[in-house]
Amino acid sequence: MQATATVLVYSDDANTREQVRLAAGRRPAPDAPLVEFLECATPAAVLTELDRGGIDVCVLDGEAVPMGGMGLCRQIKDEVFRCPPVLLLIGRPQDAWLATWSRADAAVTLPVDPVEFAEALAALLRRRSLVGASEGLAGA
Repeated sequence: MQATATVLVYSDDANTREQVRLAAGRRPAPDAPLVEFLECATPAAVLTELDRGGIDVCVLDGEAVPMGGMGLCRQIKDEVFRCPPVLLLIGRPQDAWLATWSRADAAVTLPVDPVEFAEALAALLRRRSLVGASEGLAGA
């Protein structure tokens, strides 16, 4: 597994971005890589960072304004080649079907529960690591 993973966090609310950072800590699970956070407060910033590459997981706030993470998730899944996995923050458990519509890879509710969030993030990082390893083998 790679030594460090880059996690993009999108929310217009600095407190939500802070909740994500604190919930994950430096390593969301013992078998997950260390994480570095890249914070974005606007959809344009998210698209710019994804175009640069190097993002391992996106955490998108479904309650963000003016563009929610659900719509942004659907957009990047359509437009970004090899889009990284997306963990969507949803306002209530009943919104899980909207997370499915947006094609998010996982969803957790707000406010962020540290245990639930860290488990979901670690699962996506593990999956990303496995996919990257199998692509490397295919190219060899």
